Amino acid sequence: MIINVGLRSFYDSLRAQGADAIHVEWRPPAGGDLELARLLSDLDSPEIDSANLRAVEKILNSKPVLMDVKPAIEVVPKMTELTILHSGLPIEWKRMCGPMRGAVIGALLYEGLAKDEKEAEKLAMSEKIDFSPCHHHRAVGPMAGVISSSMPVFIVENQRHKNRAYCTINEGLGKVLRFGAYDREVLKRLSWMRDALGPALGVAVKHSGGIDLKVLISQALQMGDECHNRNAAGTSLFLNEIMPHFLGSDLDKKTINDVVRFIYGNRQFFLNLSMPACKATLDAVRGIKNCTLVSAMARNGVDFGIQVSGLDDRWFTSPAEVPKGLYFPGYGEGDANPDLGDSSITETAGLGGFAMATAPAIVQFIGGAQEDAVGYTREMYEITLTENKSFALPNLGFRGTPTGIDLRKVLDTGIMPIINTGIAHKQAGVGQIGAGILRAPLGCFKKALVAMSKC
Repeated sequence: MIINVGLRSFYDSLRAQGADAIHVEWRPPAGGDLELARLLSDLDSPEIDSANLRAVEKILNSKPVLMDVKPAIEVVPKMTELTILHSGLPIEWKRMCGPMRGAVIGALLYEGLAKDEKEAEKLAMSEKIDFSPCHHHRAVGPMAGVISSSMPVFIVENQRHKNRAYCTINEGLGKVLRFGAYDREVLKRLSWMRDALGPALGVAVKHSGGIDLKVLISQALQMGDECHNRNAAGTSLFLNEIMPHFLGSDLDKKTINDVVRFIYGNRQFFLNLSMPACKATLDAVRGIKNCTLVSAMARNGVDFGIQVSGLDDRWFTSPAEVPKGLYFPGYGEGDANPDLGDSSITETAGLGGFAMATAPAIVQFIGGAQEDAVGYTREMYEITLTENKSFALPNLGFRGTPTGIDLRKVLDTGIMPIINTGIAHKQAGVGQIGAGILRAPLGCFKKALVAMSKC
């Protein structure tokens, strides 16, 4: 019997020659970086373990509930008529990528703050508009993530810990603001969402007394969703849950018909509910002293950033990368924008790429095989603190999703968090051109570890 430790290629060669061998997975701590290994050793303490345990308990006990739908300016903290929220970490207009610039222009036109594209660009370049990350306002947004004052937002409350999170309503696929489109069709849809869809959803949600999103996510996972790129089951479950409350309200028949048809025709509708559910869950662990749990991962199309519970609200950044995946006909990697969006909050909470084992159909969209999807999930158990038994994965014997990314474990194992994501064209308005996967960059985790060692 030959025992191979470390490089798998040696083991593969032995097996190819018929040798009786066992492979032992092993990597040197911190990838062999002696300074990082020393820092990791310093962070091996009962105080950190205790803080992480408290964070894990808060995550597992969270109860995100959809409470209402209101215009952003009425509920989002520090929102003004001249505030434009965006995905990812802070960024100024001149550094914004194409899709985000297009979404900003569209929002300014939609709000009536500019008459045309040229005027919108001029206003965006001025100092009159307050650009700010969604995350800084307890909100999240997919892709460009733009939220302006009159846009209706879902209000999700973590009823265990009394904190709230917000997200716009998903527009559907095709030409949409989140990919930077802002033509007449897009603006007309946004106006209908403000004037009809949002208020109707608000009436139905209030009639329901609140919709438990944790229960819907749990059910969706067992029906083949991973609640990031695949939301067909979640959308159906939500529609089934909300339908009696549409019918039991005073809404007119045409409004109900239009709203139900819109939700039914948009299989990604539930994404904008799973995201604030995850945000409300993870915001409950912010600011826990000595805690090494990652509380957010986000991208703005230029930078990738993480936040860590014990490091307040500081961002630790690396350049955003282009996902590897499948492209729609006529497009390739050269057309792709680096990754963007707040939707990686799902992975941070143990969904999305971390739950791909339960959604084998997703590999047809992002590339790879069913075994790859299962492998990604199994790998994520190596860098997380717990398993969320509320989110059981049938394909893994109903094991809970890997939950609670530990900064220390990431650097100790060298395993980077996996994210599955849509791929946006680098030019504003073209839209989604594919889907794929990528790993969170190592650099931001190294920076966070150094900062943690100084606390």
